[in-house]
Order: sequence, then structure tokens, then C-alpha cells
Amino acid sequence: MSIEKILAISGKPGLYELKLQTRTGFVAESLLDGKKITVGLRSNVSLLSEISVYTYNGEIRLAEVLRAIAVKEDNGPALSHKEDNAKLESYFREVLPEFDEDRVYASDIKKILNWYGMLQAKGLVSKEEVVAATETVEAPAEEVVKAEE
Repeated sequence: MSIEKILAISGKPGLYELKLQTRTGFVAESLLDGKKITVGLRSNVSLLSEISVYTYNGEIRLAEVLRAIAVKEDNGPALSHKEDNAKLESYFREVLPEFDEDRVYASDIKKILNWYGMLQAKGLVSKEEVVAATETVEAPAEEVVKAEE
């Protein structure tokens, strides 16, 4: 899954792809309509690759949650984020049974399902790609160990 350059910008709808950095901030392109915007350094911006979801055993990366949704839906669309809260929590429990119900709110589940829908429509989420990304991350670590020997 290629969410390394995907951003959520507070106060702006949808998700954005980081295009380039400028002296005063950066330029991002909307995944919804393709419009480019400039974002100042004072804006509250979150990289999707840095977001985690609370579980009873700690935290799990958003990329893994999105992959779990892709596996459940066979890379197809997920449940609409506009469903009622009980249905959303039941669905999310099927995807991530160990999520912490006291710290993960219905609004968080809505946001995750909305993001999944946007990423899935652009082909940025897949049930296979996370494994390949994990393998590429681990390969350089093995090279470092070999270099130290």
C-alpha cells in the first residue's frame, strides 16, 4: 500500500497527496477532485502512514487496518461510512476484533472507512501490497547486519 505521501489536512475535506515541498509549506493534490492547494507550515497535517488505531494489545498501524478491510472486502468497497454507529462498530469489530472500544470512537471508524473508500477508488489500497512493503523494509536491515559482520 502506497500511503507514504497521503495526507489528512485538518479543516479540509478528503485526502491529499504530497506533491512538493516549498519554503513556506508544501503543495498537495486532492484525491477527490485533483485540485492542487498550498498548505502552510501552521496547518495541522497528518501523514496516514503515521496514524495508528488503539487495540487492547497496544496500537496497530492504519495501513494494517486498511489492508484488513481490503482482505475482508476482497479489494472491493467497504461499508459506507454513513451507516449508523452500531452497524459501523459491528463491521469494524469484524475487521479488527481487538480494537479498543473505549478509545476508538464511531467518528474514528467513520473516518477510517471514508479514507478506505477514497484510497480504494484510486487503487492505493490492496490486500497484497502491504506484505511487499514490509519485505522491502526488512531487507535493508538484513544488509546492515551483514555489513557489520
